[in-house]
Amino acid sequence: MPHSQPSLRKRCEKILGHLELTHPFSIEGLCNRIAEQRGRPIHLHPLPKEAAESGVCGLWVGTDSVDFVFYEAQTTALHREHIVLHELGHILFGHNSLEAEDNGGQVPTVLGRTNYTTSQEQEAEMLASMIRIRTTGPCPQSATAPRGTLAWLESAMGYGRGSHGRR
Repeated sequence: MPHSQPSLRKRCEKILGHLELTHPFSIEGLCNRIAEQRGRPIHLHPLPKEAAESGVCGLWVGTDSVDFVFYEAQTTALHREHIVLHELGHILFGHNSLEAEDNGGQVPTVLGRTNYTTSQEQEAEMLASMIRIRTTGPCPQSATAPRGTLAWLESAMGYGRGSHGRR
């Protein structure tokens, strides 16, 4: 059963309270901070062509010692980043989809994304969206940052002037 929006939002806010979201935002920086919190590295990789062709656009493979996040490479930079944020959402929520049999801890968690109908998918998607919203707008300390909804949308889509909104 899907979670209600208010309780889901509160759970996302709690997780966000433990993240150091920086301006300017860096997906690599966020991965490094999460890896440090978890005590194991996070490696980002494009999905193999076969997986992407099957309809999967993101995948998290977690082991006892490392997390691998795979993303669809043949899409926009903004979409790639959102896919990674979604998979990081699964990590931060502690989701599990497929528990491997006792194989020495080689691959305890595999979680792929193809739809948003499960509670886990909705949680990961909401957290990814909230991270994106908090890291896309103008830096609060910047007096020269563009203002307004149009400026925010331009920034989020990579159309902002100067370095704002560029990756």
